[in-house]
Amino acid sequence: MFCLKINFIAAIIFSAIFIFNLNVDAAAQNPPPDKESDWYWLASNNKYSKYFAPSSVRIIKQAITDSGKEIPTEIEAWTKTTYTFDGAKETIKNYEIANILPDPKILSYSLALFKVNPQTRTIQYAREDFYNAQNKVLWSKTDGRVKEINSQAFDEDFYAAIVDEVFSQGEVERKKAKDRWIDLWTFTSPEGVTTTVTADTTTMQLKGTNLILWEWQETKGKDKKITEIKFMKKAINLNQGTERMISGEIWTLSTKHWKPFEDDYGGAYRMVRNDEPDYKGLVRLRAFAKGYSTWVKRYAIS
Repeated sequence: MFCLKINFIAAIIFSAIFIFNLNVDAAAQNPPPDKESDWYWLASNNKYSKYFAPSSVRIIKQAITDSGKEIPTEIEAWTKTTYTFDGAKETIKNYEIANILPDPKILSYSLALFKVNPQTRTIQYAREDFYNAQNKVLWSKTDGRVKEINSQAFDEDFYAAIVDEVFSQGEVERKKAKDRWIDLWTFTSPEGVTTTVTADTTTMQLKGTNLILWEWQETKGKDKKITEIKFMKKAINLNQGTERMISGEIWTLSTKHWKPFEDDYGGAYRMVRNDEPDYKGLVRLRAFAKGYSTWVKRYAIS
C-alpha cells in the first residue's frame, strides 16, 4: 500500500512537471520580440501608441476547402501598446486593477499575444504583460475574452495589420479608405425627423447568401440634432431579401450612454419590402457584394 501511494504521488508530480513543460515550450515557440526594431508603428493618439511585430505573425490553424486550398483560421502575433498618463489611467480603470497599479505614472507599456480568427473578425488576448519604464512586469493576464472587431474596437488597428500580414487583402487600406462607409438609405418623416443608415464595408463578409456587416443608424430631429444612434450587426440574405439583427447597441439623447438592445423581431429574419426606405439599402448591398465579390469572400472557407 505504501509503494502504491509513492507511485501515485510520483505520477502526479510527473504529470504536473509534464504539463508545466508543455506550457513553457508553447510560450517559447513564439516569445515577444526583444528589439525595438522589431516593432512596426500602427497608430497614435493622446492616450496610446500601437505597434505590432510582423516577425511574430504565425498561422496556428488552417481549414481545407473542397478544392484542397488551405485557409488560415487562427493567426498569432505580438502587439505592443505604450501609454500616456491618461492612457494608463484609462487602462487601469478598464481592467479594474487600481489596487495593483494605484499610480498610472508607473505603467509604461504592455505586450499582448493575439489570437486572431479572420472568418469571424474576432481576437483574443492570449497573454498580456504590463511593464514599467524599467521593463519590469507589473501585472499579467492570460486567456482574455474573445472580442469582435468593428469600428468601435480599440484593437482594430492590430487586427487589420495582422490579417494583412497573412492574406494581403487590404484590411489596413480599406479601414482608412474614404469610401469605407457607404450610404444605404435616408428617410425624412412628415414631422421632419430624418434617419440615415450607413454600412461599414470593412466588416462585410459573405457567408452563403448572407452578407454579415455592421450598420450605423442616426436619427435627427427637425433641429438637425442627433436624438438616437443605433450600431447594429446584421445578416442580410441577399437572395431572399430578408434581414435580421444579430446584436446591437443604442445611444439616445435622453440617456447619453450606450446600452444593448434587441429589435422588434427578437433577432428573427424579416422581409424587406420594396415600399420601405431600407429596400434601397438592400439594393445597394446587392450591388456592392456583386461588384466587390473578392472582398466579401476574402477569407471564406466554403
